[in-house]
Amino acid sequence: MLTAQYVGDRTVETREAEPVAPGPGDVRIRVAYTGLCGTDLHVFHGSMDARVTTPLPFGHEMSGTVESVGADVTSVAPGDAVTVMPLDWDGTCPACLAGNQHVCQNLDFIGIDSPGSLQELWTVPERVVVPMPAGVRLDHAALVEPVAVAVHDVRRSGLVEGEKAVVIGGGPIGLLIATVARRFGGDVVVAEVDANRRAQVEALGFTTLDPRAVDQVARVEEWTGGAGADVVFEVSGAAKAVLGATSLAKVRGRLVVVAIHPTPREIDLQRLFWRELTIIGARVYERQDFETAVRLVADGDVPADVLITKIVPITEVQEAFGLLEQGAAMKVLVDVQSGAGA
Repeated sequence: MLTAQYVGDRTVETREAEPVAPGPGDVRIRVAYTGLCGTDLHVFHGSMDARVTTPLPFGHEMSGTVESVGADVTSVAPGDAVTVMPLDWDGTCPACLAGNQHVCQNLDFIGIDSPGSLQELWTVPERVVVPMPAGVRLDHAALVEPVAVAVHDVRRSGLVEGEKAVVIGGGPIGLLIATVARRFGGDVVVAEVDANRRAQVEALGFTTLDPRAVDQVARVEEWTGGAGADVVFEVSGAAKAVLGATSLAKVRGRLVVVAIHPTPREIDLQRLFWRELTIIGARVYERQDFETAVRLVADGDVPADVLITKIVPITEVQEAFGLLEQGAAMKVLVDVQSGAGA
């Protein structure tokens, strides 16, 4: 079978490999699509070289159908459409024992810490497999994982119906956070510097602002009657955005840090103190977030066709990263079966 493997030095190679037979409790999936995301870009750039073992078939946003199952598997059967919640925890660390398995202190994030879905046949434990409802398109189903990220972020924020939220960053996750927040009753503004992304976000009915062209603090205060936003989601990963984020929140507002920041960032602690703000970290997702995401995708609440701007064959993953680096695509999917039989 074909795989796409990160081999180091900003290089992805398409290689042949032997599929892993499913053992007891395992499910072998014929992967249909794998999405490429910002975390994969970090892997490609070498930012996770101290963590990953190369060569690594990476990828964790996926969809596919069950090809075969090992003994004792009961939740899925061959032919079922599925996705994977790519978290495998040890169940014994302090975080797990406190009920926070999704941020296990020894977490195996499948697709980074262990082989991922950029392979035609992928064998994983049954416990991470999530069935999809009948009739959901498999390209759309590949968005469940990033939607689950957005669901978790919004849930962590404590957003309630009628609250005002600013999303800093209009990329795929920012757009999904805005979508989920609106779906659950929030009033949303998206701050984004890229004109093309602002146009995509506006086409979905959201109000946007360009923080380089307008005084974003004044604009948010005007929108909120001088109060500031109830919730601010920092999704851009930019140092300047982090520094300015606290200025957008109301007294006792919440700042949710979503983006992965590879280095420590400066933050306005005076504003944090003055307005009694709360800073909330939001990492990955829990099973309930994944199940909510499945429903949102299945019900058509996610603008899948807007998000999926390009589908490439498994032999062109290296080139796809070039598109992501240029900001030339919102979401790139890899057609993993494009090399089948080649």
